[in-house]
Amino acid sequence: MDVQILTFIIVGASFLLYIGIAIWARAGSTNEFYVAGGGVHPIANGMATAADWMSAASFISMAGLISFMGYDGAVYLLGWTGGYVLLALCLAPYLRKFGKFTVPDFIGDRYYSQTARTVAVLCAIFVCFTYVAGQMRGVGVVFSRFLEVDIVSGVVIGMAIVFFYTVLGGMKGITYTQVAQYCVLIFAYLVPTIFISIIVTGHFLPQTGFGATLADGSGVYMLDKLDGLSLELGFNEYTSGTKSMIDVFCITAALMVGTAGLPHVIVRFFTVPKVRDARYSAGWALAFIAILYTTAPSLASFGRVNMIETINGTDQMGTNYSDAPSWITNWEKTGLITWDDKNNDGKMFYSGDERNEMNVDRDIMVMANPEIANLPAWVIALVAAGGVAAALSTSAGLLLVISTSVSHDLLKRNLMPNITDRKELFYARLAAGVAICIAGYFGINPPGFVAQVVAFAFGLAASSFFPAIIMGIFMKRMNDKGAIAGMLAGITFTTVYIIYFKFVNPAANIPENWLFDISPEGIGTIGMLVNFAVALVVMKFTGESPEEIQQLVEDIRYPKGAGEASAH
Repeated sequence: MDVQILTFIIVGASFLLYIGIAIWARAGSTNEFYVAGGGVHPIANGMATAADWMSAASFISMAGLISFMGYDGAVYLLGWTGGYVLLALCLAPYLRKFGKFTVPDFIGDRYYSQTARTVAVLCAIFVCFTYVAGQMRGVGVVFSRFLEVDIVSGVVIGMAIVFFYTVLGGMKGITYTQVAQYCVLIFAYLVPTIFISIIVTGHFLPQTGFGATLADGSGVYMLDKLDGLSLELGFNEYTSGTKSMIDVFCITAALMVGTAGLPHVIVRFFTVPKVRDARYSAGWALAFIAILYTTAPSLASFGRVNMIETINGTDQMGTNYSDAPSWITNWEKTGLITWDDKNNDGKMFYSGDERNEMNVDRDIMVMANPEIANLPAWVIALVAAGGVAAALSTSAGLLLVISTSVSHDLLKRNLMPNITDRKELFYARLAAGVAICIAGYFGINPPGFVAQVVAFAFGLAASSFFPAIIMGIFMKRMNDKGAIAGMLAGITFTTVYIIYFKFVNPAANIPENWLFDISPEGIGTIGMLVNFAVALVVMKFTGESPEEIQQLVEDIRYPKGAGEASAH
């Protein structure tokens, strides 16, 4: 049975499972649509959170970035992992105790201002649109290869599927769908990596194979070979970084604090019955996330060696295009691999200098890895199912945040306070449908690689939400005017910087032109500092928050009666 038929069977079976769960767990009320009725078990919620968290950026693009960037790509691994720890320990329990299941709801009530709520809604929509564009791109990459269509058609197919089970199931349907999606994506990530680890190093565990010697008996360590290949072919040494220390710090920090401000992750802590359950589900989610994140560097390095040797041959002299392996010709149909025979010798050659004839999109690395390693067809099909699961799970969570921000925070809590639950649910589903169309456009015309686009979203979250949430919990004197001014200043600064270097003048996107040598991926850290500074200055001149608000913050941080608090 060939790869395409197996892919249809496995991906199709996973879709039937997701859609069946969405129908079984469909939302019948706004409470079920927004927070799954608040009755999800901590372990199930931890698994759903992990699936929500490990988007197409984690499954499809992160290992690809590490594979192509080497040491420099590790900033994504560090930032996203550290950010979840920050969220779980410093924010989740307090937000759960406050009792508001959306970030705009928290900001609107904590800062006693409808203006603050509206600004937060606009920031949430902007951040989530940026994030979901990367997910739609990931869906397009998967479908374009395995349905043998162009990437535009792949994105459109993904849009239709996300629309169906997001709009039907709401948070209740999404939560249980994401439990299934986590099982699919983690199995799909581990199986090929374990196979390749055994082939390349003889180690069953990829984490130990990563630092082991090659299985060919040469005694050469795998990373030493990769360093040698990289230098020989004109690339930077794989295990050495080229980014400045300040840029590494800022990218890592932006990803960390951006994580703590992501609305679609925060809302997860309201789907469990108690504050204590929110803490437990955070711990379970971290364990589930760690399985993939500790495997990614191994997959990246194994794939890099295999890809170079497949294209250039083991002697690094090039391979006749007429003898090109099937994975190259298959991915050429999608436009994500191209070959330009510069010297007209009929041979493919891949390098990091003027000799290079191959353009390989780094987003295909994880998806193409099993084909490059000549693994069985069912493994290749399984990875396709995992990639779809990762992209769709996060897309659904983000679209739900967008629909909730419009229907609940903007309409119900602000512009149309008297609408019925049924009408509110209608507007939520309508907003999700519009959001999918806009996200699909950006999935077809992305401003960068999947993980890069997602990094922009994290930077925007870091510069807008994180300071407002932190000061809202740990600085009881912060007032509404300071929070509003801070959010506007932070997200405006970050957005202008990203747009300038990515859209207005992309030719200038080099370290020499960056502010303090900080790339667009890391500028969210500076935007966060701008937010804090502006908020504090404005508060200094406009007075402290009212006494009742200060008391409310005290109650969140130091609840009266631990048993009572955990029962809320």
